[in-house]
Amino acid sequence: MGKNFWLFLVAGLAIVAVGIWALFVGTEKNHLDLKGDILKVRVLSLGPQASFVAADFRAKNPSNGQFIVKNVEVILYPASGDPITGVTTSKSDVDTIFEYQKLIGPKFNPVLSLQDKIDAGKSGDFMVAARFELTEQAIESRKSLHLKFTDLDGAIAELAEK
Repeated sequence: MGKNFWLFLVAGLAIVAVGIWALFVGTEKNHLDLKGDILKVRVLSLGPQASFVAADFRAKNPSNGQFIVKNVEVILYPASGDPITGVTTSKSDVDTIFEYQKLIGPKFNPVLSLQDKIDAGKSGDFMVAARFELTEQAIESRKSLHLKFTDLDGAIAELAEK
């Protein structure tokens, strides 16, 4: 095999690699996703073995399509053991809790729930809340909290607490 063969092989592979890279970069905004951070997590004890968790977060939709929420999950990773998914709280119940339970503090952001939309290229601050059958101390000693959002088209986005 001559020198020209290797030269053309390397040049051909480089051209193919650049083409694949351009394809991925060019279609990146066509994939529905949410980016963001969990800003604040608040915990309210509801009893000896139950707690209410409210998570304020910032989400951005970097894609070209609208993200329409089909499902929201709040997943707690405890200090030890398997992850626990909380029972998501509705908008009206969150409003009631913040109205009557002043210990949790003020409500800063609107609740993101089913059928809510985050437009293409837009960002906003939102809140989700859930009930966990855990003590307040168990929640406070967690490893992390994750928010999992499913779009109507099936795309899944997950935000994690840092």
